Amino acid sequence: MVKRHDSLSENMGSVARAAACALGAAGIWHIGPAGTWLPPIRRHFIPALEGRGHPGHVALTFDDGPDPDSTPHFLRLLAHHKVRATFFLVGASLQRHPALGQALTEAGHEVAVHGWHHDRPWLPAPWRDRREIARAAAAVQQICGARPQWYRPPYGILTGGRLAAARRAGLRPVLWSAWGRDWTTHADAQSVKATVLKDLAGGGTVLLHDAAGWSAPGAWHATLDALPGVLAECQRRGLHVGPLRDHGVRYTQ
Repeated sequence: MVKRHDSLSENMGSVARAAACALGAAGIWHIGPAGTWLPPIRRHFIPALEGRGHPGHVALTFDDGPDPDSTPHFLRLLAHHKVRATFFLVGASLQRHPALGQALTEAGHEVAVHGWHHDRPWLPAPWRDRREIARAAAAVQQICGARPQWYRPPYGILTGGRLAAARRAGLRPVLWSAWGRDWTTHADAQSVKATVLKDLAGGGTVLLHDAAGWSAPGAWHATLDALPGVLAECQRRGLHVGPLRDHGVRYTQ
């Protein structure tokens, strides 16, 4: 009886260790890619994920739309400056406001995928990631009339499940090299412009927000007011501003 008990204990211990190893591997697979949120990792090891393109070009990108309260203002300002950009759209918002998505492509802007919902991936959910990213990509194509090429995860958190789902949907993940921290309560035009210009360089990708659904209330006003100054500085430096499709990102990963 003692030997049988010892054997059973050993087997149970082996099973427990195997389960722990499997859970550990799943955790690493899920959260490992999220390390790319750190700018030094992108900059030194994965320049394509940072959105590094042609040195004479700056890719201008906006997240979190479309929003009927704010996106039209950005459309008018960009039209005034004759600049086109890439808009990463939330599928559920696009479904509610299809005319705005159509207006983006009609104005010559590029449309891309920001997910179906704007949520944080606390736990692994690969099947849900696959379903929702595919659903968002399909909505962008059907509503906007343009096949999306790019995927940027909400909050810039790229997990193993979302990376695999993006690739399966034919999307290329891309984050940014400069941002305006324009979602915060204390953001204003001056702070947004200064924060963008601190890291702005030829070949870079700029992240801003054309909607405030997941930002401080009214934060988009600071972005809108900062944008002319950012564009003027790019012009002063001899940098052409445009969408990611014209940026020449050498995507190899």
